[in-house]
Amino acid sequence: MVALEDIEVTELKGVGKKLAETLAKIDIHNLQDLLFHLPFRYEDRTRIHSTASLRPGMQGLFEVDVVGTRVAHGKRRSLEVSVRDSSGQVVLRFYHFSAAQARQLSAGTYLRCYGEARLGKSGIEFYHPEYSIIGRGDENKVPETLTPVYPLTEGIQQPRLRALCTQALSWLDRHEVRDLLPLPLRQEFQLPDIKHALQYLHRPPADADQMAMLEGRHLSQKRLIVEELLAHHMSLMKLRQGIRRHPSLSCPTETALAGYMLGRLPFELTGAQQRVREEIQGDLAANAPMLRLVQGDVGSGKTIVAALAALQAIAAGGQVALMAPTEILAEQHLYNFSQWFDGLVLPNGMPITLEWLSGKSKGKVRQAALEQIQNGAAHIVVGTHALFVEDVVFDQLSLAIIDEQHRFGVHQRLSLKNKGLRSGIVPHQLIMTATPIPRTLAMSAYADLDTSVIDELPPGRQKIETFAIPDTRRQEMVERVLRACQSGCQAYWVCTLIEESDALQCQAAEETLAWLQGQLSGLIVGLVHGRMKAKDKSFIMEQFKDGKIDVLVATTVIEVGVDVPNASLIVIENPERLGLAQLHQLRGRVGRGELKSYCALMFHSPLSVNGKQRLNVMRESNDGFVIAEKDLELRGPGEVLGTRQTGAIDFKIADLQRDQDWLPEIKKMAECLAGNESLIELLIHRWIGSRRQYGEV
Repeated sequence: MVALEDIEVTELKGVGKKLAETLAKIDIHNLQDLLFHLPFRYEDRTRIHSTASLRPGMQGLFEVDVVGTRVAHGKRRSLEVSVRDSSGQVVLRFYHFSAAQARQLSAGTYLRCYGEARLGKSGIEFYHPEYSIIGRGDENKVPETLTPVYPLTEGIQQPRLRALCTQALSWLDRHEVRDLLPLPLRQEFQLPDIKHALQYLHRPPADADQMAMLEGRHLSQKRLIVEELLAHHMSLMKLRQGIRRHPSLSCPTETALAGYMLGRLPFELTGAQQRVREEIQGDLAANAPMLRLVQGDVGSGKTIVAALAALQAIAAGGQVALMAPTEILAEQHLYNFSQWFDGLVLPNGMPITLEWLSGKSKGKVRQAALEQIQNGAAHIVVGTHALFVEDVVFDQLSLAIIDEQHRFGVHQRLSLKNKGLRSGIVPHQLIMTATPIPRTLAMSAYADLDTSVIDELPPGRQKIETFAIPDTRRQEMVERVLRACQSGCQAYWVCTLIEESDALQCQAAEETLAWLQGQLSGLIVGLVHGRMKAKDKSFIMEQFKDGKIDVLVATTVIEVGVDVPNASLIVIENPERLGLAQLHQLRGRVGRGELKSYCALMFHSPLSVNGKQRLNVMRESNDGFVIAEKDLELRGPGEVLGTRQTGAIDFKIADLQRDQDWLPEIKKMAECLAGNESLIELLIHRWIGSRRQYGEV
């Protein structure tokens, strides 16, 4: 029997080359893809309502006579169609319409409509309802099942996609859809077979438990959720196995240089830092590539641990690439590494050399840097996304340190990993994040990585006191900033805009700078934003660090990596527009010394329910992991990991937050399937398909 995955969508009636290209945009290439393109909600069109019974906010199916049609001219031009049934008269309103549509909806036409009742200027109105012109003999022929609503792409509408899925379902009796969950597993968890689950989810009966389906609790959904989570987990496991099959540079544990470097530091490693350092030392000493994620809250000291790892790799004869998402953070790393490695001499008598590479490195400066990297004279290369560029060639890249990995595109991360292959080795990968990843996400999104947590802050750090204040009390905040600076401290004033435009962000920051300079006479107010030249940003940051600037006005460019112990107050404008993780990162710019520090969240009223929740979480907790769990709950995994645009965690039916209780079981199932390569390949192909490349980082 031919499997559905082997039948192209062009075999369906009405699907030509153009529609096939449209379907490919949502990863639908064959009939199996179409059946696994699942509805995200359902509409009940199994009974006809009277228009009078549909109150504002309710959705329903109704049949009406057109009484009259006119083009209404108000703030927006609209087509207003007055309709009536035996219970009363309502209006259908269309803001996007054609002359042909207006002629079609003439008086006396009989319509079946589905839409949501709203309160409009003429009473109950339905905006852009779905409708069809029907004959009077068809009144009572309603669907027997709930109507699915599918994710769409430009170029295809719901009715067309529903019709195609209905066609695909009719092929299920004649062609095979392979059941990839072994029978013992299905029986253990009382899960239906795949054919039944698909038929049910595309065409649920009228009496289906809609609440259970909305919440992802129905057995047919669980059947597919388990399979998708299993496919995702197996994909990451295969990735890990694939990487670890390649050789890496074995880097023996180095003690003399590390001891000398640590001896010069003004602090000692915490117990957590020492534990994570030892885990990394063991990984680097092996012949297989290290794949380790180091999580640590803001200020926990991840960078010194990374520096010790770099020292171990360099002492073994390798090169190190340290990549950060912003120039400010990359420059901070360059500064720290330069200080820590100053005066250190390798066993071969060479001093440790660092090279800088950013997108703004040009001409002879860039060419000189590229030559140092290619001939191996540069032991450590620090930079931004510029490290990905094709003409950056390493002599022997043996360790890639990636800071805030989720801020990079997946293809960029993959290209950095591949740069080690020139010398026949795969680099060890050390990934750092100060955005704590909830256990749930780490188990799934980073299942291919070993995880270390630096769960201890250096001694002497003070808890940051966070409070929310409306922007109507802006003058109060100015006075507080003035008092803080007069007492010898420094402050940040962070401007945020909901627009994604860098230009508008910078404009807002420049206006705030001018205003604060007028308000804070006697204080030096500086400005830093993403559009400034690298040397100008560096100059301003150095001035702030040296205490020559009292108040730094900034955009969210200072989110990570900026370390000024004397800064004790940060004012964040419009915090309701940012995610919790980003707010926590910004708050972490203060409290980096022994000064009592404060974070003011200056919001604009009225706050949404979600906005109030976020600000309350920030006020109540300084624990990055608590905040990360709440961020996951409020915004979803795609936003928390920064992957919504990249497709990395783009599940079709599973939800990491909702389905987290399944994850331990998924790990057990994966162990049961180990060795069954053909089944694993089928699972991965079914659920991940062309998106598989996104895991290969």
